[in-house]
Amino acid sequence: MVMLSGKKGLVIGIANEHSLAYGCARQFRAAGAELAITYLNAKAEPYVRPLADALGSTIIMPCDVTIPGQLEAVYARIATDWGRLDFVQHAIAYAPKEDLQGRVTDCSAAGFALAMEVSVQSFLRMAKLSEPLMTAGGCLLAMSYYGAEKAIAHYNIMGAVKAALEAAVRYMAVELGPEGIRVNALSPGPVKTRAASGIEHFDELLERAVREAPEHRLVTLDDVGAYAAFLASDAAKAITGNIAYIDAGYHVVA
Repeated sequence: MVMLSGKKGLVIGIANEHSLAYGCARQFRAAGAELAITYLNAKAEPYVRPLADALGSTIIMPCDVTIPGQLEAVYARIATDWGRLDFVQHAIAYAPKEDLQGRVTDCSAAGFALAMEVSVQSFLRMAKLSEPLMTAGGCLLAMSYYGAEKAIAHYNIMGAVKAALEAAVRYMAVELGPEGIRVNALSPGPVKTRAASGIEHFDELLERAVREAPEHRLVTLDDVGAYAAFLASDAAKAITGNIAYIDAGYHVVA
């Protein structure tokens, strides 16, 4: 299946082979896309570069969105090497441990601001940088979670942050729709990733998902990636502003 043949995409958020972003990248590539891949820093590079090489990526760059200029440098390279961009996958989120594991009520101003910068505002920046490269339209994808809609035990401040991300998706879809740029968020069920390890009692979330989801199973990286690849394709050209649940049906259970 080559529904992304000839398309060029940027994936931000791969930390290792267990990352949701890697599941997406793998499916993008399998569908025929050419990918630009970023890694957080020098410590992360040894884990990400072999994956990017295996995906045939020719653009592999560091990108810490909290460091001025790094995201812009990635886009400058894409503009120089490709001259266009068809889709992006934003899959980064962060909150300081003490804020993530504490009550929302107790979240520090600095921790909240940092969580919003990394998890939400960086997606807005990506959209702004992508816009002039998507002259023929395109697709912007973010990564959310059901904790944005309902209060999930131990998800804490990230629930409020993901809610802001989902609201941003809706507004951006309206603003960019006239240019043919679609904006959607993926909302997978709980998956064992490095980022998820910072959530207290995460194993309980996994057990609850298996117990209560209609399909009684956890989703896989390929489940999430396959949906991402569909949304990035022309087959999804009428889909924008959506929160796409990939959670074995968990979100429909009361």
